[in-house]
Amino acid sequence: MNTVLRYLPGFAAALAGALAAEALKLPIPWLLGSLLATAVLSLNNVPVKAPSFGRKAGLAVIGTSLGLYFTPQMAGVLLAHWPLLVFGMAFSIALGIIGSILVYRYAGVDFTTAWYASAMGGASEMANMADQQGAQVAKVVSAHSLRVLMIVTIVPFFYQYMGYHHTDSSGLSQSTTVHWGGLALLFACSFAAARLFEWRKWSNPWTFGPLLAATLLTLAGIHLSAVPVSVSHIGQLFIGWALGNRFAPGFFRSAPRLLGVVAVSVSLSLALTAAATYLLAQISTIPLPTLGLGLSPGGVAEMTITAKVLQLGVPIVTAFHVSRMVAVVGTAGILCRKLRPRFEKKQAETLAKTP
Repeated sequence: MNTVLRYLPGFAAALAGALAAEALKLPIPWLLGSLLATAVLSLNNVPVKAPSFGRKAGLAVIGTSLGLYFTPQMAGVLLAHWPLLVFGMAFSIALGIIGSILVYRYAGVDFTTAWYASAMGGASEMANMADQQGAQVAKVVSAHSLRVLMIVTIVPFFYQYMGYHHTDSSGLSQSTTVHWGGLALLFACSFAAARLFEWRKWSNPWTFGPLLAATLLTLAGIHLSAVPVSVSHIGQLFIGWALGNRFAPGFFRSAPRLLGVVAVSVSLSLALTAAATYLLAQISTIPLPTLGLGLSPGGVAEMTITAKVLQLGVPIVTAFHVSRMVAVVGTAGILCRKLRPRFEKKQAETLAKTP
């Protein structure tokens, strides 16, 4: 009972924020509203602590619901667009390199910290790798928290302003019928897959495990149940609540120089994403809004939720971000070791010439 009471104020704040955002017709209200409400309160030292299992449950719900879009027909569509997925992986790595150069040169941190603070992988994965490499983990986490906050507010509001919604119906032919027994079995499979990923220490286990389980079932023609809209909303609320908890009192005063450079880096990444999206849309059959979400430097959960709520090619956006995550996590350590000596040597030479 004490545990429940401890989390009740945070849940109430997240729920109030989500309902207010929905009433105001904000984009992705259940994620954005809960995030902004709990972030503001947390920054002002109001206790809105989120349970660790809440974010896992939210990610599992989102991963499961995304997997239901991957019908055999959609698998064929994705295979036809594999060159774009490869471009998306290379583009994300390039954005990370550009960001790390900016942070290293202007934020006053070592190259390893700059690298993992700028890599477009998951925040937890980059923090763990940074810790193993002796980087300043707190600054890496702060940089990724700011990046997610900026992306998850700027992109949905821009899409709402531009009227980008319901413009790509690919993958939306899934069943909407809910079978409660089947839903329980579906979530049991998702939970087992998440625990397997977690045990094997694979990336983003509570998103990718359920996503894989639901995808395999869908590809095999096994339709246990749809995920109710209310359950999806609660999942988004838990994710937003957990993200809001990252903004502790004094967050923006902890490393103002670093956060300022990160803000500039994220803005540049968004500009480059817009340019790349426009150019690719000229030669691709994928609609521009869907491409934009697929190439966006936001997190897997946040961008796929945006695609799901706005109905913008959910399987394609998911494929972009899953492949990007695999590419970035798989190459981050190798590229850091390759590039670090070169940049550190160049900076040393520059300092030596400075009178």
